[in-house]
Amino acid sequence: MRTLIENGTLVSPTDTFAADLVIEDEKIAAVGTGLRAVYGGSFDKTVDARGKYVIPGGIDVHTHLDMPFGGAFSADDFESGTKAAAFGGTTTIVDFAIQPQGGGSLEEGLSQWHQKADGKACIDYGFHMIIREVSKSSLAEMDELVKHQGVTSFKLFTAYPGVFYVDDAAIFRALRKTGENGGLICMHAENGPVIDVIIEEAKARGETAPAWHALTRPPRLEAEASHRVLALAEVAKVPLYIVHLSAAEALEQVRMARDRGVRAYAETCPQYLFLDHRNYEEPGFEGSKYVMSPPCACRATTRPCGAACSSTTCSAFRPTIAPSA
Repeated sequence: MRTLIENGTLVSPTDTFAADLVIEDEKIAAVGTGLRAVYGGSFDKTVDARGKYVIPGGIDVHTHLDMPFGGAFSADDFESGTKAAAFGGTTTIVDFAIQPQGGGSLEEGLSQWHQKADGKACIDYGFHMIIREVSKSSLAEMDELVKHQGVTSFKLFTAYPGVFYVDDAAIFRALRKTGENGGLICMHAENGPVIDVIIEEAKARGETAPAWHALTRPPRLEAEASHRVLALAEVAKVPLYIVHLSAAEALEQVRMARDRGVRAYAETCPQYLFLDHRNYEEPGFEGSKYVMSPPCACRATTRPCGAACSSTTCSAFRPTIAPSA
């Protein structure tokens, strides 16, 4: 199928200019002026984009569709979630397949997520792999996924003990493995064991309102975990990608690591730029709508993340598509 988009203003990574665009078999075949004449008017579909911008489809690199967590599932599956993405101009997502708990293989987890997406997804998709247990077998599987399965990024957690948490030695082994196979480790960087202690103390005092979700997760513990995993990457001599960075203190750790020559990457999210701790204080139980990890903190803590988006410190800006049912 051949489609002509004409009379629009094309937006590329480096420029904005008036031009026509030809798409053939879902790939850009030509960019230029007067393409209708060049192709002799032979098009299956023509779109007049006069007065409009023509931009590449968005790529959301961090989604959690049809994901089980805490006895529930994210509200969107691969059909509803990718339909919503398409309406917003996102044409590709990278979701997270999860290694089954209790010694399951990475291949098994990847197969489960392919089954979730197959026949449902309305746009292109790929997968990262969440590793719960770093063992000799899972390390070997990382090679297989990178070389033959198209999965080149692996997510580990310093948070959620008993669910996703892995210790420093496991993180270091996984980092070393990506140095061999060319993969990339993505980290959820919060000090989960200490956060759990603070949560236990708050619950013992009866402090369970939504605001305490944020108060039990101080920004310093995101900064501490970010510093630690960046140091491990530095020793391993490999790049590291920190997901959903929210706090100025954590952002500073990324900057300092880069100054030392670490290939450190970070993403942030719109909720950390437009929401803050005051949303947790909304009347009734409305504040529960803003529960996420890391939490929304005070504006002074998150404002630097917005500035980082206009510089080169934050490498990605994306929504977290993981709505709760």
